[in-house]
Amino acid sequence: MKHKLAILTVVLLLLAMATAQAGNERRIGTAGATELLIPVGSRGAAMGGSVVSNTTGVEAIYWNPAGLADLEGTEVMFTHQPYIADIDVNFAGIATRVEGFGTLGLSAKIVSIGDIEETTEEQPAGTGRVFSPSMAILGLSYSRVLTANVSFGVSGMFIHEDVFEVSATGVAFDVGFQYDPRWRGLSMGLSIKNYGPSMSFSGRGFRRELDGRSGAAESAPFELPSSINLGVAYDFLEDGANFASVSANFRSNNFYSDFWQAGAEYVYDGKYSLRGGYAFSEEDNYLYGASVGAGVILNVGGTDLSFEYSWQETDVFDDNQFFTVKAKF
Repeated sequence: MKHKLAILTVVLLLLAMATAQAGNERRIGTAGATELLIPVGSRGAAMGGSVVSNTTGVEAIYWNPAGLADLEGTEVMFTHQPYIADIDVNFAGIATRVEGFGTLGLSAKIVSIGDIEETTEEQPAGTGRVFSPSMAILGLSYSRVLTANVSFGVSGMFIHEDVFEVSATGVAFDVGFQYDPRWRGLSMGLSIKNYGPSMSFSGRGFRRELDGRSGAAESAPFELPSSINLGVAYDFLEDGANFASVSANFRSNNFYSDFWQAGAEYVYDGKYSLRGGYAFSEEDNYLYGASVGAGVILNVGGTDLSFEYSWQETDVFDDNQFFTVKAKF
């Protein structure tokens, strides 16, 4: 079993290296379906995205699906994020453990751009028509414990983008591992994100009338923003009601510069959490930096309800905020 796992890991690493061209700055801005990159969940965002090795529950669907394997029972999660440029991002997910099979998860991320007034070559001041672009990602995830130390997870995602009279659909896959050697609070993680075929737009919006003749333009295909993520975490304090950990992550992107993420978390009595993090990139126009957050768990009628918040420093635009509610039963 261990040999098979090692072979599978090597194959996945080679696949990721072939598709995620590390730090390729010349390709910045040419990727499509970039809504795949918008994070979900207050905990991961508060810790700078450095949770590849220690993410758990429904939030793991985004960061590393292997983290679903640790879930006991069923968890439901909803996140709302007022994103940059007045864009709204909403995420809902549910995951449940099936005894003897593994953990299954369903998720949906909806990105709403807002109203935009239509302009054309003939009417550059506006036609009077308004459209509202939207992006949706529907996901199905599966995770299970492979050995006493290794968890595995995979997510399949259906992508749909609707921009006025054109649309695009596609699929993407995430694959992840988490390794807990049960040694001094150390854990490691690997995730390969957004691997899938190219997408392209189609629809009546490409049709044109020129000199009394009808024609249609063709959309050039675009690739997905794939990445490989390597993470490590260290639980340096576990004393009675006090728990604290630090974590770090390296992310290699195919359309952007590589970047590094670091974070820390303190939990008191298993209910009250304080978090902080930082994301760094050598890219000149990198938007993000410091982040902080907090959370509380309340038991209501036998159900654990979590309320979490995080703030993320964002250059140029308003700073990002995440509001998350979880129910575990």
